[in-house]
Amino acid sequence: MHDGAHGSFSDKPWINKLAGMSINFLGANVFMWKTKHNVVHHSYTNVDGVDDDLNARPFLRLSPSQKKFRIHRFQHYYFMLTYSLLYLYWVFFTDYKKYVTKKVGMVPIQKMKLSDHISFWGFKAIHLVLFVGIPVYMMGWSQWLVGFLVYSLFAGLLLTMVFQLAHSLEETAFPVPSPVTNSLEDEWMIHQIRTTANFATGYKLLTWFLGGLNYQVEHHLFPKISHIHYPAISKIIKQACKDYNITYLEHEKLRLAFLSHFRHLRVLGTA
Repeated sequence: MHDGAHGSFSDKPWINKLAGMSINFLGANVFMWKTKHNVVHHSYTNVDGVDDDLNARPFLRLSPSQKKFRIHRFQHYYFMLTYSLLYLYWVFFTDYKKYVTKKVGMVPIQKMKLSDHISFWGFKAIHLVLFVGIPVYMMGWSQWLVGFLVYSLFAGLLLTMVFQLAHSLEETAFPVPSPVTNSLEDEWMIHQIRTTANFATGYKLLTWFLGGLNYQVEHHLFPKISHIHYPAISKIIKQACKDYNITYLEHEKLRLAFLSHFRHLRVLGTA
């Protein structure tokens, strides 16, 4: 889905479209995803107030510029519970919020065509039939509820952790636009490198399982290139960063990235 929505799964547009639409069967909507992820997140990575991936308020404070609440003192203890709710929140609330407000955060979505409206409501209905109606009919409410919650909570935790380990770390930057010009200091590519980090890129099985999303630096610089090329591209980018004295952010092991994220949350909650 992720590669298809970026147009990097195949050199044939219709195959990319089908791959991207696979998310619709899981209850989300590829039209909304493209605005939230391709347009907003990739253009304004880690910019509070614009990048919707930073918006976990009021439960979590993910950026230094966000308002701090008393509950944030404990966010490094309960963040995984909050992350696990993402999938349910996404499928059953935020997609509808985007549809009604016609915005992703403060960014307007592209005007929807009739086919987009039909696709939105049609696939939402299909998801309810496939993941609620048929299982409840076949197994009953209690067994369905246990299975659905296990699947949904794990999906939410996995999805969120993959993206947070790439952007919400001690080392990543959280740029603030100039109050005078309302523009960001760095050019786009430098901005992406400063706000994005790789993790555990030496583990081929993990790279396969995540679809190359542990190579986030390469993905943010070249989102339309297939992730199978990221390992080779990373060597070129590392050398370019070295030549121009730019810090290339990477954690060699998954646990190191996790610890960096944990410390980031702890500092933001207590500082």
